[in-house]
Amino acid sequence: MAEKKTTKKAAAPAKAAEPKKAAVKKAAAPKKAAKAGVAVNAENAGFKAGDVYQALAAAEKALTVKEIAKAAKISEEETLLGLGWLFKEGKLASADEKITLA
Repeated sequence: MAEKKTTKKAAAPAKAAEPKKAAVKKAAAPKKAAKAGVAVNAENAGFKAGDVYQALAAAEKALTVKEIAKAAKISEEETLLGLGWLFKEGKLASADEKITLA
């Protein structure tokens, strides 16, 4: 049997000689919100109204929409949905951009 010689192949030459291609930037895709939106239905509105009511009852004072949302741990849109429900039922009173239980 004949022995085969093992030889190392020469490394491919570096591509340093090739000019770099200009990077093509694509337009940024619009960012999507974490939530697609608030589901507007009677069941969800009722639950959000309960969250808002509980937050106002626990605070025992008038709160802004932002404060209610933070206390209830829901978004401002969900807070507004719950507030609408409670205003329609006559459970809330408002003065100077603050809302309290009636």
